[in-house]
Amino acid sequence: MRSSDSTKALVSFSTFFFLLSYLCIPSCVAVAFSLHENSSPVTNYSNRQTLEFDLGGHRRRGSGHRSHQKHKTPPAAPPPPPVPPPQVPLRPPQAPPPTKLPDNQLVFADQRLKIVYPIIQNFKSLITSDPLNITKTWVGSNICSYKGFYCDSPPNNSSAIALASIDFNGFQLGAPSLDGFLDQLPDIALFHANSNNFSGTVSPAIANLPYLYELDISNNQFSGAFPSAVLGMNTLGFLDIRFNFFTGAVPPEIFTQELDALFLNNNNFIQNLPDNLGSSHILLLTLANNKFTGSIPSGISKAFASLTEVLLLNNQLTGCLPYEIGLLKQALVLDVGNNQLTGPLPFSLACLENVEQLNFAGNLLHGMVPEVVCHELQSLENFSLSDNYFTNVGPICRSLIGKGVLDVTNNCVPDLPFQRPVEECADFFAHPRFCPFMWTYTYIPCKPPGFGSLFPPLPLPP
Repeated sequence: MRSSDSTKALVSFSTFFFLLSYLCIPSCVAVAFSLHENSSPVTNYSNRQTLEFDLGGHRRRGSGHRSHQKHKTPPAAPPPPPVPPPQVPLRPPQAPPPTKLPDNQLVFADQRLKIVYPIIQNFKSLITSDPLNITKTWVGSNICSYKGFYCDSPPNNSSAIALASIDFNGFQLGAPSLDGFLDQLPDIALFHANSNNFSGTVSPAIANLPYLYELDISNNQFSGAFPSAVLGMNTLGFLDIRFNFFTGAVPPEIFTQELDALFLNNNNFIQNLPDNLGSSHILLLTLANNKFTGSIPSGISKAFASLTEVLLLNNQLTGCLPYEIGLLKQALVLDVGNNQLTGPLPFSLACLENVEQLNFAGNLLHGMVPEVVCHELQSLENFSLSDNYFTNVGPICRSLIGKGVLDVTNNCVPDLPFQRPVEECADFFAHPRFCPFMWTYTYIPCKPPGFGSLFPPLPLPP
């Protein structure tokens, strides 16, 4: 029995132990999984990532690699210093727009500036076009800071401050007139208004400006007669009225006035060149692109003796060339193109030793191109005789054609290309044109007598 009881007890104990093991294993596994789940995976990922990107940010293999498992993880490198934000360049502080105070509260540096202030503001109100926003600076009592306005001491008071000069060149301002502005600036010495859209006429009151020395109103829309108010202005030394719409005659007195520069080109002046042109002392004179008529006076050598550029092109000049044209020894440019000049070229042109540009194109000149001129003018760069009626070109001049210096296209030279039709040349020579003092055309004042005989003589017209 005892053996049986022992056996039963053993079986019961084994059964109990089996059941206990069966029930405990899942629980223990669950507890172990639970503990594993409650560990910190994020921290471990974070540490792995730190390992992978340490040492200057170079990526290494993952933390599971054997080489990493065999060694102790090195301490993490200190984080790099923060990258400073990009420096944005600071814009310079901009001055606030001028504050417009009531006129009775403005303080001026000089009483002379106070006098011209309302004149300027009135002119400003008349401006019809200001694409460059020039007039926005014309605010306040500091007139000397207005764009285009310049101050200085007047000749009669070295301690005073006055509006001495105005430079509107290229401002593209538009206004129907300068009357009430220019003529009301008592201390003005220089007035430059090139390339604007001013119109109207020039006020006679400018004659009362005691210091006006330079007047430039070129390239505008002025019209009417020549501004005769400038006549007799003893202070005036520079007058530029070119590229406008002035009409009528130019007063002869202007050519004998003590001017340094007189620019009249590109208007609509209609008159003969004045007889007193030879009495002029003007250093710079342009008469081109008008409607001047008559012949070139023999006094041209005196009138233009000091000029480096003699520009008479695009007028309606007639007659023959005087031999005195060869006395313009300072001339670098002589241009009488597109007129109605006729006759032969004078040999005296050989005396223009400094000339670089000679233009006689577009006239009624004829005869032979003087060989002596082609031979002597060593500085010539351009010698245009196109659109005339020349009939003969010698070997020396032909060499200049080959060099691209001489142009005789559209003439009547039989053996050269690009000439006028034979019928057109025949029609021209059917109406003979004669010049007085024909002997002067072979006269070369800068050479010894007989020098011209070394070159072929002028042939008679056909």
